[in-house]
Amino acid sequence: MNTSKSEQMFEAAQRVIPGGVNSPVRACRSVGCDPLFIERAAGSTVTDVDGNQFIDFVCSWGPMIFGHAHPRILAALRETMEHGTSFGAPTPTEIELAELVVDALPSLEKVRFVSSGTEATMSAIRLARGYTGRKVVVKFDGCYHGHADSFLVKAGSGVLTLGIPGSPGVPDEIVRNTISIPYNDEATLEQTLRDPALEIACVIIEPVAGNMGCVSPAPNFLKTLRQLTAELGIVLIFDEVITGFRLSYGGAQQFYGVTPDLTCLGKIIGGGLPVGAYGGKAEIMDQIAPDGPVYQAGTLSGNPLAMAAGIATLGLLGEDGFYDRLNAKADSFAAGLSEIAERAGIPVQLNRVGSLMTGFFTETPVVDFNSAMLADTDRYGCHYRQMLSRGIYLAPSQFEVAFISAAHSDEQLSKTLEMTEWSFKKLADK
Repeated sequence: MNTSKSEQMFEAAQRVIPGGVNSPVRACRSVGCDPLFIERAAGSTVTDVDGNQFIDFVCSWGPMIFGHAHPRILAALRETMEHGTSFGAPTPTEIELAELVVDALPSLEKVRFVSSGTEATMSAIRLARGYTGRKVVVKFDGCYHGHADSFLVKAGSGVLTLGIPGSPGVPDEIVRNTISIPYNDEATLEQTLRDPALEIACVIIEPVAGNMGCVSPAPNFLKTLRQLTAELGIVLIFDEVITGFRLSYGGAQQFYGVTPDLTCLGKIIGGGLPVGAYGGKAEIMDQIAPDGPVYQAGTLSGNPLAMAAGIATLGLLGEDGFYDRLNAKADSFAAGLSEIAERAGIPVQLNRVGSLMTGFFTETPVVDFNSAMLADTDRYGCHYRQMLSRGIYLAPSQFEVAFISAAHSDEQLSKTLEMTEWSFKKLADK
């Protein structure tokens, strides 16, 4: 596979961009290669600057649930763009998208649009602190909620991939107000939340962990979390940047039947454009300026392009039977992966919820951060490079999620299974 143009671009990028990338995992260091530079995408494929085409299971880290460059989403963008790209003022489309999002998610009575998932989670914890008058944030080991200071304690995603324990530049006084506890551990959860010495403002959780790889909540874990936070007056925040509109039209909260106080959403509500949102009970949301004293603002919040793409995306998602078809496709693909691993004699734990999945190279079931850490990252790196050489574009980290989209064809999924079997046999021979 010729990658000469990507190599040249990476050299040029490193001269003007830290690490040559604008988000650390893209550097591909954990999988032992340099990044490819993508030039275009359509449906379930991406094409690099050298003209190599790949079946894409990254899907821009989730939001491309219909694949890339969907005609209805592009048409909405073209129509909107004719009238301008940014006003820094209210627009009719932000009302329309807000009404769609509020109608879709059980927890939402009001919603505020922002420009990223990180901005959504950062704003949500500030709101929770302002609403409760308390300081402490409780999160879970291996869950990633963006790169705001409060979240870089035992975080997942890129922090985990690069083996960084935290981050310089985060003051000790902020770290002291963040407590990270084991995911799926009810005993530690209850002990922590009932500690009278702690002033806990909120608990934030990925209802399905997606940033230490896909890890589902244990039976009743989310319900126990909801019961405890409600009893103790602690704001419960679901970070649905990955799961929102992915597991069901009503997100993980509808999927599991657990309603949080606040919900954070990401790029999928803007068809993959830079957008995020946080919303929840009106009583809490009314504390945000200008109605209340908790300040949050953004020039690009409610950007008309993102709003138009989001309206088109939610319209597609609301079509009858969409999630049943998507999840059936993912189920069949996951079954094929499990059979291939068993035949090859490769220890793989395949974790899957809906159209999210991660294959961990380990013999131990992956249920939390510690068990995820037992995965063989060197073996994953080898598998990544082998699959890339055969036209399959996976996440450049053992601790990320593979996404199935509506655009993945049966033929593409069959090819991916065939290439996986080839790769696993090579791994077994080493």
